[in-house]
Amino acid sequence: MDVVNPVRRWRGLGKPQRSELYLRWSLYLMALAPLPAALLSSVSAAPESREYPASVQVSLVIGLALILVTLRAYRTSLDHYLKRPGDHPRWLLITGGVTVAGSWAVMLIGPRTGDGTESVPFTASIVVAMLFSSFGPAAVGLPPRTAALAGLAALLAVAPALMLAGVDLATTCGMLVFTAATMVFMGCSCRSFAWLQSVVWELDTAREAQARLAVAEERLRFSRDLHDVMGRNLTTIALKSELAVQLARRGRPEAAAQMAEVQKIAQESQREVRDVIRGYRTADLHAEAIGARAVLRAADVACEIDLGEHAHELPAAVQSVLGWVIREATTNVLRHSEAASCSIRLRREDHRAVLELENDGVPAVPLPSQGSGTGLRGLRERLAAHDGELTLPDAGPGGFRLLASVPI
Repeated sequence: MDVVNPVRRWRGLGKPQRSELYLRWSLYLMALAPLPAALLSSVSAAPESREYPASVQVSLVIGLALILVTLRAYRTSLDHYLKRPGDHPRWLLITGGVTVAGSWAVMLIGPRTGDGTESVPFTASIVVAMLFSSFGPAAVGLPPRTAALAGLAALLAVAPALMLAGVDLATTCGMLVFTAATMVFMGCSCRSFAWLQSVVWELDTAREAQARLAVAEERLRFSRDLHDVMGRNLTTIALKSELAVQLARRGRPEAAAQMAEVQKIAQESQREVRDVIRGYRTADLHAEAIGARAVLRAADVACEIDLGEHAHELPAAVQSVLGWVIREATTNVLRHSEAASCSIRLRREDHRAVLELENDGVPAVPLPSQGSGTGLRGLRERLAAHDGELTLPDAGPGGFRLLASVPI
């Protein structure tokens, strides 16, 4: 069960979540790898007589504590960069305090050689690794100028510890310059990782906005058509009604004729509205297929459509209901999956028209945007009105397959 759960969790994540998980742990490993390496090198340098086990233990404890707080600081700083709530300032202060205090402790009571003198190369490497690893969260969670000042302050705070440990001034300056260079590299790398993840989320947000805009555009088209039909007729009805009222008050017989025209215009308006609604509710098979290909390719989904040679010979009612299936299925692909490819095929089987849609990119766990399936329920109702049926055969892991069949 412990082995399966991470796999299921990975499959249940969308592409942005997977990208963030990968980038996060890549960042953690890249940033924290030098510190364990430096600690292990100091342990391996211990003499076989083990004259300083306590000093080595102090270095290991400080290093482990710094790794833990730095991990937490990385997490909160990245959340802050991605505009999520968090308490990154507190963890940045804790990380900075542990780094400076740990550097002093390592230099003053760190590993010593057999004659009791300070083993500078190993202790210095631990200090450099600590500064290198702990600067990453500051580079992500703080503005670049503020992060640079924080790194400079950490270097100046550690410099006295190096000199008190017996390191000469020239060596201390050289170490600080080298550490500053590695910190700049670390800060730029961490900032780039965070920027890349923010771009991934922006692209995902743009993809969702594209689907919403497609729906809004269709609603706007319908409202525009309805306005074009009703606006002129309602204005005419209002004017003729007002004219009929004036004529009736004067006892003119033309009032009845005007009201008859009002009635005729109202009946024509009713018929035109029905035509608009009928056109909105009727989906043309070929038009929907062309629209689905355009929308999916705009969303960077490879789309293959094969309606066969005799699709135009199908009855109008069958073409309409299958067009609705393509429209709703395309919406589901955009909203409820992260597909890279999609195929739509139409064939005839035993006097039935069978439309098959298949796509990949379906997570094992439904995405948060996935609703209760009202779209598929509506398609089943439309197909049932024509003695058709909708089935969802198994398409394997990460796949979705839909079959809609209607008798010809």
